[in-house]
Amino acid sequence: MNVWYMNGAGNDFMVIDARGKTYDFKQLALDLCKITGADGFMAVDHSDKADFKLHFYNSDGTRGEMCGNGARCICRYAYDNGIAGENMVVETDAGLVPGWRLSENQYKVQLNNPGVLDLRRKPDAAYVELGDPGVPHAVREVPGLRWEDGDALKEMACALRHDPAFPKGANANLYTWTGENEVRILTFERGVEDYTLACGTGSGSVAVTLWAEGKLPGGRLAVHNQGGTLTVTIEGSDGKVNAIYLEGPTEVVREYEI
Repeated sequence: MNVWYMNGAGNDFMVIDARGKTYDFKQLALDLCKITGADGFMAVDHSDKADFKLHFYNSDGTRGEMCGNGARCICRYAYDNGIAGENMVVETDAGLVPGWRLSENQYKVQLNNPGVLDLRRKPDAAYVELGDPGVPHAVREVPGLRWEDGDALKEMACALRHDPAFPKGANANLYTWTGENEVRILTFERGVEDYTLACGTGSGSVAVTLWAEGKLPGGRLAVHNQGGTLTVTIEGSDGKVNAIYLEGPTEVVREYEI
């Protein structure tokens, strides 16, 4: 089995081509992610709705609805392996996701529009699901947030991830403003049960929350993750989100023969 170890802004994945094959994806996720300590596992499959289908699993073997950085990486995997061209559509559990190759390393995807956007789910935290069913995210502002504060904030982030206000659990996205149209974020991810170096849907959820609150009039946000900067662009009007785009770097770290 050929396995690619990839990352998008530090968010890392083990990736295989599963077209025409039958695998136990849950077990593969558990086994392969242990090799590198990857955040997740992805498999490409046939689709009758898109260029290909994405199966996404967290490192603990739980299935995820979608993954923004994972989608960007799987687009590169598909292009580099001749599965799709420079413009493609990916079938995910959260819906169809268009993707574009911008350069050898830069890829962009259109994230799913919010299936749920509740700015007041908790007094100090919004709740966002991108897609229907969507990836669940809690968004909380932590003024002055620094990445080195992660250990001190972990108990709070873990409690937010498991808060009963979020019926499916939630990725906990903590953010602070660092400039005009710029934020720094720290994400404690469901299924990884720890911080990750970047979160694509988390970056999109923070941007959607700020846009819906009227704090992002231009609709474009630079999101500084520990592993790299992602750019989110939101198109919408009258309080309705029409499109969300996520772009940033991808990297093929290593290939394994298992």
